[in-house]
Amino acid sequence: MIKASNLKRSRSLQRQRRHWRVRNKVEGTSERPRLVVSRSLKNIEGQIVDDSAGTTLVGVSTLSADLRDFKPEGGNRRTEHAFAAGKLLAERAKKQGIDSVVFDRGGYKYHGRVKAFADGAREGGLEF
Repeated sequence: MIKASNLKRSRSLQRQRRHWRVRNKVEGTSERPRLVVSRSLKNIEGQIVDDSAGTTLVGVSTLSADLRDFKPEGGNRRTEHAFAAGKLLAERAKKQGIDSVVFDRGGYKYHGRVKAFADGAREGGLEF
């Protein structure tokens, strides 16, 4: 177990603590799986997970072959890349018959690339 005094010192441990708090409330089922977002400094990744079966149904990353040649039109290129990744994930989920998900932001603020990813998934047809 991590000591409480150490949680205040590290940003990554604070994010991990927020993620645990969110995961206590959010659970994906086979009818409504969980959309998990993970981000690094350069890339973002999303997965649709069925927690009851313990399987990943669909996943996409900005490093995937479909998004490797993505060229942004203007503005912030990482945010636009995240939007395109969310839209691609929604299209892949629709092909598998997934219409509605529960959004798990992974302890990150709902801002910037995480918000752009969610907006792209909504535009692609996912409901959450």
